Amino acid sequence: MLNQETKERLRQSLDKVHDWPSVYMFKLIFEPEPGRLERVQALFPPEAELLRKYSTGGKYLSITVREVMINADEVVARYEKASEIEGVIVL
Repeated sequence: MLNQETKERLRQSLDKVHDWPSVYMFKLIFEPEPGRLERVQALFPPEAELLRKYSTGGKYLSITVREVMINADEVVARYEKASEIEGVIVL
């Protein structure tokens, strides 16, 4: 889970480089265990562009999601939900 200081720093960084609304690219990495992929996919609406890439050995799965976000708060909230899923690394 993200602490308040991390969330505020992320929010400020996002506001410096994005004019909202904006297409934002999320990156998540995790071991593709049963149920985990479904939980990650459930974080995003069906219209979001989702790309999957397995590591060379197939041990890890990288998910890249492009979605139109209204503001930095939405991005931070989505990262917070992702960080609650055990084994998911948010980049």
